[in-house]
Amino acid sequence: MIEEKVFKDPVHKYIYVQDRTVWDLINTKEFQRLRRIRQLGTSFLTFHGAEHSRFSHSLGVYEITRKIISQFERNSYADWPEEERLLCLCAALLHDVGHGPFSHSIEKVFGTNHENWSCRIILGDTEVNQVLSRVSPTFAHDVAGVICKTYRKEIVTSLVSSQLDADRMDYLLRDAYFTGVNYGTFDLERILRVVRPYKGKIVVKESGMHAVEDYLMSRYQMYWQVYFHPVTRSAEILLGKVLECAKALFEDGYPFTFMPEPILHLFQGKLSLQDYFLLDESLMQTVLMYWSLEKDPVLADLSGRFLHRRLFKFSAVEEWDKELLTEFRDALEEAGFDADYYLELDFPSDQSYDVYRPDTGKEDKQPILLLDGQDKLTEISARSEIVKSISGIHMGQHRIYYPAELFERGGGKAVALQRKLFDA
Repeated sequence: MIEEKVFKDPVHKYIYVQDRTVWDLINTKEFQRLRRIRQLGTSFLTFHGAEHSRFSHSLGVYEITRKIISQFERNSYADWPEEERLLCLCAALLHDVGHGPFSHSIEKVFGTNHENWSCRIILGDTEVNQVLSRVSPTFAHDVAGVICKTYRKEIVTSLVSSQLDADRMDYLLRDAYFTGVNYGTFDLERILRVVRPYKGKIVVKESGMHAVEDYLMSRYQMYWQVYFHPVTRSAEILLGKVLECAKALFEDGYPFTFMPEPILHLFQGKLSLQDYFLLDESLMQTVLMYWSLEKDPVLADLSGRFLHRRLFKFSAVEEWDKELLTEFRDALEEAGFDADYYLELDFPSDQSYDVYRPDTGKEDKQPILLLDGQDKLTEISARSEIVKSISGIHMGQHRIYYPAELFERGGGKAVALQRKLFDA
């Protein structure tokens, strides 16, 4: 462009747009829709500042990618394919364009996938596709390939999606900023200085190992302190129960008083691109408000609980067994609750870093590689005790979620269950 465009950003200070294609993509209706999708789903019910959008996150991922590429170009690294610059920038910008409202809850209930929707938006009859097609007839397919991890060059896909990618680096910093916590902070500028293109991969200069350790520890802490916060999990579980209940009612032929076409088509499994464009959090909030007035008492109650933040309470349990599940279900039924919609066991887990082991014969996640002065590559956990300690799958506590009224109403079975849980 003749003059670069600038976005003021609380995380990166400034975001610079220097390419007409990127600017045109930002101004498409499909990308602007991301202003109406929260980045952290239901976390705003736990951290009241977590109102930031997928729009701002996507701009942030673009900016980190732009900075990495700029560093590669300034240093004239021979292993960086300069012709892929625009492809990387567009894929970084559009990687979340297919996210839906409270997307993970909806995906779980209805079996949708935001990456598939991103590719459908990129390849379909959309403004995004029109902009990309002006670059070349195959450019949209290349962008979709990067996002869906089928593009032929690993170095391109790993910038957007890997264990050390622009996506993770932005959401950790941005989510930490808007939730008001310090767990997600790390030295981004240092990491940007030590990443290198090398033989078709993105690697890290050996001297930058400690900055990467800090980044991985930040990710570990953010998952357990923010993303898996028990109140946020309660909100996610409650929203999932609302959707499960509505889906079951729809399948039974229940006459909803309010059922907009995108929601109807979602239930029917017939979502079109136009439906998906309309499916944002504004629509979902409106639907939930109407559902809170429905004649079906369970749907109305669950919807009202979510809207007015009357979330499920939880109890942590050391061990889980079928007998305890039966006791909870019996106590809920005695108190007048349908246990299918008012009871949930949650056991969060996360893999902070996946160590690639050659003996498996399959590299599901690209490892983080350190490059030493002799051009030798070493997988980071082989050098770092910190990374080794947080590798593998980490499990949280078993938590059982239920309405607070279960113990407040004081039925006989609830009283016995309460004693078992809290007097032991």
